[in-house]
Amino acid sequence: MRILIAFFVPWLTFFTIGRPIAGIICLLLQITILGWVPAAIWALLALRSYDETH
Repeated sequence: MRILIAFFVPWLTFFTIGRPIAGIICLLLQITILGWVPAAIWALLALRSYDETH
């Protein structure tokens, strides 16, 4: 489920893994159309890193 959230709403992923500051930065990045793709990639990488440590 978190993978879908990371792809469609990247900023919300950071709030679900306990990184609200990164979530706000990701939201600002996602506001632009061109920034949505890097935001989604960043969220997927952060989620993978979170899953490996927890």
